[in-house]
Amino acid sequence: MAVAEPHPAAPPAARRRSGRLLPANAARWANWSVAGLLGVVTLVALLAPVLAPHDPLQPVGQPQLAPGQGGFLLGTDGIGRDVLSRVLYGLRASWFAALLVIAGGVIVGGIIGLVAGTFGGIVDNVLMRITDGFLALPAPVLAIAIVAALGPGFVHTLLAVSIVWWPFYARIVRGEVRALAARPHVEAARLAGAGTFRVALRHLAPGAVPATVVTASLDVGNLILTLAALSFLGLGQPAPTPELGADAARNLSYLLQQWWIPTMPGVAVLVLAMVGNLAGDAIRNLMEDR
Repeated sequence: MAVAEPHPAAPPAARRRSGRLLPANAARWANWSVAGLLGVVTLVALLAPVLAPHDPLQPVGQPQLAPGQGGFLLGTDGIGRDVLSRVLYGLRASWFAALLVIAGGVIVGGIIGLVAGTFGGIVDNVLMRITDGFLALPAPVLAIAIVAALGPGFVHTLLAVSIVWWPFYARIVRGEVRALAARPHVEAARLAGAGTFRVALRHLAPGAVPATVVTASLDVGNLILTLAALSFLGLGQPAPTPELGADAARNLSYLLQQWWIPTMPGVAVLVLAMVGNLAGDAIRNLMEDR
């Protein structure tokens, strides 16, 4: 009697996408393509002065022209400034501000997490209790309070958000370091006479990099929305400097008639947040496939 052969297991190098199995190469190329959107947005932000057809601060046409009229792709605002130029410059400010805050959070939080995870004991307890104190407070509310104390301004907004953003990375790095500290190769390095700082820099810190990179990439979208929300509340760039959240807030009175004036900056915020989240997922998948 013939014995039915079991169904072959799904290839391990395949990834599920919407109920289907994608070959490993196709999934990898898809992830690289999506992750590459970060580079595309960064390039657009760098080239904003070249790509913008007009000066974003000066009126260049009739006020309130609809998209496509008078040669203005996204129309003009209430005083005749090119909306496309303002969106490009606002995208530049929001994108680099998000990257700057994340870089600061990774550096500060990474150092604190590395020190706490490496030394343990009372050092770990003290640093993590400080971190928990920051995490216990609602980050947006704390950022608003800091900006209110320092005064409105884009630099103050970045400083306020940076102050409340590092604890997440401290927790992540500390957890990764504590897990790595019990690995055999770290114990072998200690037995071979490696000092604490050498072990931390050569054996513990590199192991925390993948989780930190994935978290940072997923954080881009959240941070852009946070910065846009603070600017929307009037805590960002002062007028007439172009900034996506501030431009959407200042032009809300046009929403029902000249909808494109406040909507285009909002759409740009949405696109940046989506790119950040999708690219973060792609980078996570690429890290898992290694």
